[in-house]
Amino acid sequence: MPMISISMFPGRTDEQKRALVKEVTEVVSRTCHTPPQDVWITITEVPREHWSIGGKLYSDPQHSPER
Repeated sequence: MPMISISMFPGRTDEQKRALVKEVTEVVSRTCHTPPQDVWITITEVPREHWSIGGKLYSDPQHSPER
Protein backbone atom coordinates (compact mmCIF):
# COMPACT_ATOMS: atom_id res chain seq x y z
CA MET A 1 0.00 0.00 0.00
CA PRO A 2 1.79 3.18 -1.16
CA MET A 3 1.55 6.14 1.21
CA ILE A 4 2.33 9.57 -0.22
CA SER A 5 2.90 12.73 1.86
CA ILE A 6 2.57 16.13 0.23
CA SER A 7 3.63 19.28 2.09
CA MET A 8 2.76 22.67 0.67
CA PHE A 9 1.90 26.24 1.53
CA PRO A 10 -1.72 26.83 2.55
CA GLY A 11 -4.07 28.43 0.07
CA ARG A 12 -5.06 25.81 -2.49
CA THR A 13 -8.75 25.29 -3.02
CA ASP A 14 -10.51 22.00 -2.34
CA GLU A 15 -10.91 21.63 -6.12
CA GLN A 16 -7.14 21.95 -6.60
CA LYS A 17 -6.48 19.40 -3.87
CA ARG A 18 -9.00 16.99 -5.41
CA ALA A 19 -7.30 17.32 -8.79
CA LEU A 20 -3.86 16.83 -7.20
CA VAL A 21 -4.77 13.66 -5.31
CA LYS A 22 -6.61 12.26 -8.34
CA GLU A 23 -3.55 12.72 -10.58
CA VAL A 24 -1.07 11.46 -7.97
CA THR A 25 -3.25 8.43 -7.26
CA GLU A 26 -3.44 7.56 -10.96
CA VAL A 27 0.33 7.80 -11.44
CA VAL A 28 1.19 5.83 -8.31
CA SER A 29 -1.42 3.19 -9.10
CA ARG A 30 -0.12 2.78 -12.64
CA THR A 31 3.60 2.77 -11.84
CA CYS A 32 3.38 0.66 -8.67
CA HIS A 33 0.79 -1.76 -10.09
CA THR A 34 -1.56 -1.27 -7.18
CA PRO A 35 -5.29 -0.53 -7.13
CA PRO A 36 -6.17 3.16 -6.68
CA GLN A 37 -8.09 2.38 -3.48
CA ASP A 38 -4.81 1.21 -1.92
CA VAL A 39 -3.01 4.53 -2.50
CA TRP A 40 -3.05 6.73 0.60
CA ILE A 41 -2.21 10.43 0.37
CA THR A 42 -1.87 13.03 3.10
CA ILE A 43 -1.70 16.75 2.41
CA THR A 44 -0.05 18.88 5.07
CA GLU A 45 -0.38 22.62 4.75
CA VAL A 46 2.61 24.27 6.37
CA PRO A 47 2.62 28.06 6.91
CA ARG A 48 5.38 29.92 5.06
CA GLU A 49 7.03 30.96 8.31
CA HIS A 50 7.66 27.27 9.08
CA TRP A 51 9.62 26.61 5.86
CA SER A 52 13.32 27.19 5.27
CA ILE A 53 15.38 27.25 2.08
CA GLY A 54 19.16 27.48 2.09
CA GLY A 55 19.35 28.09 5.83
CA LYS A 56 16.95 31.04 5.74
CA LEU A 57 13.28 31.22 6.59
CA TYR A 58 11.03 31.39 3.56
CA SER A 59 9.16 34.25 5.22
CA ASP A 60 12.34 36.40 5.19
CA PRO A 61 12.27 39.24 2.63
CA GLN A 62 14.63 37.55 0.13
CA HIS A 63 12.05 34.76 -0.33
CA SER A 64 8.88 36.83 -0.22
CA PRO A 65 7.95 36.99 -3.96
CA GLU A 66 5.74 34.14 -5.06
CA ARG A 67 7.50 31.48 -7.09
